[in-house]
Amino acid sequence: MSLITLEAFGVTIGAPLFSNLSLTIHKGDRIGLVAHNGGGKSTLLRHLAERSEPTSGRCRYGRNLRVTLMRQEPEATLLPLSLRDVLLQALPAESREWEAWRADVALDDIAVPPELRGRPLQELSGGWQRMVLLAQAWLTEPDVLLMDEPTNHLDLKRVGQLQRWIAALPQDVALLVASHDRAFLDAVTQRTLFLRRENSVAFSASYTAARASLAEQDAAMARRHETELRQATQLRRQAAKLHNIGVNSGSDLLKVKTRQLKERAERIEAVVRPVHQAASAGQIRLADGGTHARTLLTLDDVRVATLDGKRLFTTGRMRVHPGDRVVLLGPNGAGKSRLLSLVTDAVQGQPQAGLGVSPTVIAGICDQSLSHLRLGETLHSAIASRFSIGDQRIRSLLAGAGFPVERQADTVARLSGGERARLAMLILRLEEPNFYLLDEPTNHLDIAGQEMLEEELQRREGACLLVSHDRRFVENVGTRFWLIERGHLVEADDPGGFFKAAMQ
Repeated sequence: MSLITLEAFGVTIGAPLFSNLSLTIHKGDRIGLVAHNGGGKSTLLRHLAERSEPTSGRCRYGRNLRVTLMRQEPEATLLPLSLRDVLLQALPAESREWEAWRADVALDDIAVPPELRGRPLQELSGGWQRMVLLAQAWLTEPDVLLMDEPTNHLDLKRVGQLQRWIAALPQDVALLVASHDRAFLDAVTQRTLFLRRENSVAFSASYTAARASLAEQDAAMARRHETELRQATQLRRQAAKLHNIGVNSGSDLLKVKTRQLKERAERIEAVVRPVHQAASAGQIRLADGGTHARTLLTLDDVRVATLDGKRLFTTGRMRVHPGDRVVLLGPNGAGKSRLLSLVTDAVQGQPQAGLGVSPTVIAGICDQSLSHLRLGETLHSAIASRFSIGDQRIRSLLAGAGFPVERQADTVARLSGGERARLAMLILRLEEPNFYLLDEPTNHLDIAGQEMLEEELQRREGACLLVSHDRRFVENVGTRFWLIERGHLVEADDPGGFFKAAMQ
């Protein structure tokens, strides 16, 4: 049974976000929504939840249908409220008093500790806020649940909890979820909608299988378009020849024929557009600095501790060689980022006990907060202040990273999280490192950006030491895995066992 039907649905906000979208959501559907940052995912979900009028096309809803959106961030009016009061807001005002027990049950369902339930929402971590928003959405008893980036701020344990919660949903409830987490989409969906400015496309498969089908479809379309463009070129050549003959002979018939050939070529060229690649707004490229050293980093019983001196773990004897892509694994708070910080200090010339760095190391550093970006500098000055390259080259590099010339005078502070990540990756590329130190590098990157970063790291010869909660990124990039376990750093064969345990 169809619950929502989109017919040639389109939304324009200044410029078209997407158009001509046709989609039917049935009972029990589990649909993944994929697009690049700024591609309209949140806008589409908001339109469906609020039943807003589209710019073009229409949307039909089933009778008495309840559609609820779980937003990315809580509304400002909810932040001062206790968790219980936040959930009570989801209940009808007329029945809130005698149905308040449902809020308590919902808090139990998401395993909120009793000591947190009376605290204001604004005092809790992003992960707990996200789980409370989920419980609030579910209290509305929706027929269609819309989820906007539900895994943001969640650690692996809560991602596992969320996956199990979705698996236990009533079979007739439909789910439409926008996410950049590929492993999550594979686990919870069985259809995928790739939202595009034109020609959005859906497949009856979860993300990985759907992405492969999309690549095949795009390749076939590219071949067809290439053939049609060659035909248009031939028509223009024929028209040019007839035009010359017509001018010399004065034949009106040849002039008419020439015009007809040109019009046919123009019609073909108008229909044939470049194939839409499901890519981020800009390209991500990296570069290698190269090294002849056999060992880039040595760890000899390095003691890793908190800033106040509490021991977290000891590394034992570990080595990083050229070409190694080492992933640090461990639960939150185990000390992954702390070890990365010690290595960063060492490569920047601050000696650390037991930690040796080859003098040939050229480090490319990117932390979670992108702290090397200065908020007050412009995009242009962010490159010019770091590298001795010409003005025209800077403009070209920024344009290739998705920043058109008219935006290059904007300050870093005005960029979205995804845009800052792309600027950081451009700076990383220009540094030409041979040893990458990356702390959660996929934060803020859309799926296409994640895949581009993966491909760049895989085809580069430089080494890498990284921390990431992105399961698919870790599996695709890592060649070695260091696991923090019972106070020690040990080598693991693969990340699968850690991920499975962490999500229980």
